[in-house]
Amino acid sequence: MKHILFSVSLRKALFLSLLLVVALGACKSKKKVVEPAPAPAAKEEVIQQPAQPTPVTRSAEEIAVERLEKYFTNVAGATNVTSANQFIQEALGMFANQEIPVLVVIHEEGGVKDYDEPTTIKKYLDYLKDTKKNLNFISDIRLDGSGKVSELELRRK
Repeated sequence: MKHILFSVSLRKALFLSLLLVVALGACKSKKKVVEPAPAPAAKEEVIQQPAQPTPVTRSAEEIAVERLEKYFTNVAGATNVTSANQFIQEALGMFANQEIPVLVVIHEEGGVKDYDEPTTIKKYLDYLKDTKKNLNFISDIRLDGSGKVSELELRRK
């Protein structure tokens, strides 16, 4: 008899636990559905015209860098020697003379820079024309009093 009594109580326990799970699942909170409050009456707002943004003034160095980068790209990407030579002559007009030093940084550590062999702007532009690759970008530029480039420092892209 004990054996039957034990099996009946196990069935009852399973049934009660199932009933309890169903009851707890059904007892979700029954909050009233809250209707959104009506929108407040539209207020008349004074629309102010945004102030004209002040034009960003760029320095002479920034303008020179932008122009030189375009010349370097154009010289390297020229389809023929004549057009490359034309771009070179235009670019040289931005420099105080054709012997302006061009320094290419090959390594920097702890603020100490190692440079490739110094060259001149004329030689560098001819190098771009010959290799058809512009692998450097301008990292530092110096202008003289007349706005012409007096020194140029490049880095690898």
